Amino acid sequence: MRYVETTPMLINGELVQAASGKTLDSVNPATEEVIGRIPAGGPADVEAAVAAAARAQVEWAKTEMDERAARLRAVAARVAERADEILQLEVRDTGNTISKMRGDVGMGIKVLEYYAGLGLELKGSTIPASQDHLHFTLREPYGVVGRIIPFNHPVMFALSRMAAPLMAGNSIIIKPPEASSLSAGILAEICRDELPAGLVNIVTGTGAEAGAALVRHRQVKRLAFIGSVPTGLAIQRAAAEVCVKHVSLELGGKNPMIIFPDVDPEVAATAAVSAMNFAWQGQSCGSCSRLLLHEDVYDEVLRRIVEKTEQLIIGDPLDPQSQMGPMNSRMQLDKVEHYVRTAHEDGARLMTGGERPEGRQFERGYWFKPTVFAEVTPQIRIGHEEIFGPVLSVFRWSDEQEALRIANSTEYGLTAAIWTNDLNKATRMMRGVKSGYVWINGFSAHHLGTPFGGMGNSGLGREEGIEELLSYTENKTVHIKL
Repeated sequence: MRYVETTPMLINGELVQAASGKTLDSVNPATEEVIGRIPAGGPADVEAAVAAAARAQVEWAKTEMDERAARLRAVAARVAERADEILQLEVRDTGNTISKMRGDVGMGIKVLEYYAGLGLELKGSTIPASQDHLHFTLREPYGVVGRIIPFNHPVMFALSRMAAPLMAGNSIIIKPPEASSLSAGILAEICRDELPAGLVNIVTGTGAEAGAALVRHRQVKRLAFIGSVPTGLAIQRAAAEVCVKHVSLELGGKNPMIIFPDVDPEVAATAAVSAMNFAWQGQSCGSCSRLLLHEDVYDEVLRRIVEKTEQLIIGDPLDPQSQMGPMNSRMQLDKVEHYVRTAHEDGARLMTGGERPEGRQFERGYWFKPTVFAEVTPQIRIGHEEIFGPVLSVFRWSDEQEALRIANSTEYGLTAAIWTNDLNKATRMMRGVKSGYVWINGFSAHHLGTPFGGMGNSGLGREEGIEELLSYTENKTVHIKL
């Protein structure tokens, strides 16, 4: 691929570079080749973006719902026109396999269209509080909102998570991920052409510079972040030091998949490998990275999991045959290698993987084999800490209460999967597991309109449904004396 020129930011309807003139390299995780540069935005750029967003939001809030919807659909149509261009760039920039990444652009388009149709649901209510007044509520936008995007699904999250704020009447500043921002340049061009100047602003750069400036800006009263628990906590602290803000967080997960002995071992093994999201190198907050196998099927299902994991094709993420690509960055690779070392130290049993794959093509890049550890317990580090990499931890259990104790033994509570043919068991486990999103005999799928979010330290708030739309508004109560 030819060298990609510096990707622009979008501020006040103009494609611009950072005020400092500084840039950051964007590296192909498969080869460690520099494939582009992004502006290293900072406080001055965020300040300009907030000023532009504040001006644009005043007029946007007066815009009729059908016009807002038409603008969102226009963005969706333009993204569809450039879908293949975006896909190729995303794969090179993230390391995610093209076969799976193909769905990201489509999902972003689908969510834009979904929220475009929800505008008339921004309803208030009437309250019969007295006979001599008319009491009612209105929903009004916050104004300028900030959205910080993770590296695993850059364009999908940017598209899907700007839909609700815009439909609710806000303007938005998007901070793309430092490691994978190249597709943000294409989105900047589309938003410049299809939306009023300043309504959407895109500021690239590091979390310490651009991200921190956005979080701490007094005019940004509404913030949303997807990422790790430590970063989410830091955002809460930093925001609270400045002013009162509405902050929603979709954070990490150490998600359990609980397999009952009435499930066919082949079905269980196939589901477990798929739910680990090796196609994303395990870099998915919803990955079922803790597999809880009943003791009666433990050995048989584990054997099949090891066989299936060893058959996964690791290779060029642009090759449709590849089932797993490289880690997103050197930092992520180092993190995975660290946790594999701790697993050995803590006494977990390595079943497969645990190292860089062999071959000349893997000498450069952030490659790591899909890895399975058995005889894991909640006490050891890979048993309760999020790795965000291709490492599956397998636990053994004998009764339902033990399974629930293991499932609920971490600080996280994002997703859970329960596999059984017994509806009573499924219902008991579903009620007992402390997770915000639960699949019964399923995994990974997000169904449009169903609220997604976590319990415990996995976050605050819900996205992907009408609750997300409403969360970008404030209630105003009105009393009219009759």
